[in-house]
Amino acid sequence: MKEQLALLPGYLVAHLQLTLVALTLGVGLSVPLGIALSRSRRLEAPVLAVASIIQTIPSLALLAFMVPALAALGLKSIGFAPAIVGLFLYSVLPILRNTVAGLAAVDPALREAARGVGMTPGEQLRRVELPLAMPVIVAGIRTSAVWTVGTATLSTPVGAPSLGNYIFSGLQTRNYTAVLVGCIAAAALALLLDTLVRALEAGIRRRSRALVGTSLAALGALGVIAAGSFVASAAAARSEGDRISIGAKTFTEQYILSRILAGAIARETGLPTEAVDSLGSTVAFDALRNGQIDGYVEYTGTLWTTIMKRSEIPGDRAALLREVDDYLRAEHGIVVAAALGFENTYTIAVRRADATRLALRTVGDLAPHLGAMSLGGDYEIFQRPEWRSLQRAYGLAPREQRSMDPSLMYEAIRARQVDAITAFSTDGRLVSYDLQALDDDRHAIPPYDAIVLVSARTAREHGDVVTALRGLAGSIDADRMRRMNAAVDEQGDTPATVAERFLRERLP
Repeated sequence: MKEQLALLPGYLVAHLQLTLVALTLGVGLSVPLGIALSRSRRLEAPVLAVASIIQTIPSLALLAFMVPALAALGLKSIGFAPAIVGLFLYSVLPILRNTVAGLAAVDPALREAARGVGMTPGEQLRRVELPLAMPVIVAGIRTSAVWTVGTATLSTPVGAPSLGNYIFSGLQTRNYTAVLVGCIAAAALALLLDTLVRALEAGIRRRSRALVGTSLAALGALGVIAAGSFVASAAAARSEGDRISIGAKTFTEQYILSRILAGAIARETGLPTEAVDSLGSTVAFDALRNGQIDGYVEYTGTLWTTIMKRSEIPGDRAALLREVDDYLRAEHGIVVAAALGFENTYTIAVRRADATRLALRTVGDLAPHLGAMSLGGDYEIFQRPEWRSLQRAYGLAPREQRSMDPSLMYEAIRARQVDAITAFSTDGRLVSYDLQALDDDRHAIPPYDAIVLVSARTAREHGDVVTALRGLAGSIDADRMRRMNAAVDEQGDTPATVAERFLRERLP
């Protein structure tokens, strides 16, 4: 708990920054647009329809879409920018709708009276309509504020630090203390903003200048805290010079490896480093390609199928690695600094008791039984080329396919919620949960060697970083990686602790 609380100020302020910036942009667009729509009823329905459609897009999908969209415009495509754009779009509907509704509810007799005393349209808006509609408008802001706080927890996979870091990493590493801290902090922030905006709404309704002033002062203080932290972080980054950013995807092994890479670089070069956790798979590669992170660990099979779009599989792991290396260097200038020495491939796993009862040793042995079984997989496997390759090679047709967070697959099979899962070969829970990984005897899945990638910019400007990472070549075999994963997932160690232990042994 102490370690989690030490991270809280940074994550909380980052979350506050995302929320306030997105909410400010949402108010800045929605209120003027709502006023314009109240003057042009023909546009009201289509504009509200567009805002409603945006609201129906799953928030994680909307945030993830911002990454390639901003990259296509030549803008920074991970971190603060895509999160802000996505959250801003998500904040619009309640404010816009309430602005339109609040202005429409103004008594026509009052408008007529305003015109009768000679008010111009602008004066009528400022002195009559907006004051009367303001409580409804502020109620929309209140709803938007709570929504934005909740949605901001999903900014983590696009590289924006937030309280979602607690939740994503905590679920993957089974650190439920971290999940609890993240959830409580997000709920507290939502309640705080809701209380302040509600007080503002009440002050407007009661025409209490004191209550309005106090509410605005408190909201302003939060803004000052967020802005001050942003300026301080920017100043610190400038004073430190280059900071080497190492990405990590959303599972335990990646959290450990990112810290091993960062630690090796810091020890060998003295450069400051940071881990950028819980990135989506394609988000991590795009960030590396665009120079927004400096390195991360990828798997040759993922590059082969998802990035290179290849379906045929070379005869051996070394040949595939050579082709991946040549492709990355030629197409993107990305350097393969090291192959770490282990392969973490997809595998189908069943409970060992079921494997014994049904005489299951290979995926081919499982195929005749799978029609009566439920198969669990992470949330991307059933859309990946590897799954289609398995289906072609073995004719796999499970009775039910269930997509879920990778951390929950193992719990699901242990609790008999599913009969088989698409597991990862270096996951320590294969052993601790007494699962049998089945052999891919027809080689439907390509090799998945863990390799260290370095961006073209970093390789060009920091040759010492590449040299430091090359020192990790062949340093981790599958059994060691499995033990390190188990130390986090089963024994409660943090990824940083496991990485530091490895580095002390490797680089004393």
